[in-house]
Amino acid sequence: MAVENPSLEEIGAILKKAKRIAVVGLSNNPDRTSYQVSKVMQQAGYEIIPVNPTIDEALGVKAVPTLKDIEGRIDIVNVFRRSEQLMDVAQEFVEIDADVFWAQQGLVNEDAYHFLKEKDYTVIMDRCIKVMHALTK
Repeated sequence: MAVENPSLEEIGAILKKAKRIAVVGLSNNPDRTSYQVSKVMQQAGYEIIPVNPTIDEALGVKAVPTLKDIEGRIDIVNVFRRSEQLMDVAQEFVEIDADVFWAQQGLVNEDAYHFLKEKDYTVIMDRCIKVMHALTK
């Protein structure tokens, strides 16, 4: 079975409800897609939490090395890592019990998808959160 994303309406509802987005692989380089997408989401009113052990901060926010280092509830974990690394992120995601696992456009891992769906999580893959936000606001 392939990856099946929620409908555009469901994605819109997710984005309207969400407030805090942890961004795994967020770069502090303004030329990187992760930075550009996260900056737009931050400007749209979302709290962005950079998750990257190799940087101190991004978008004016102190970075944390792992998802487990975040205090408080996370609505969406937005992942900018290679597809083959999604299972590792999915396993950490389950430990923090966030609401939505979101792999950015171009990223798909069926094993990670099924692992999360079996645990009844909402999973979105191969979709840009910035584009979906623009399409559903």
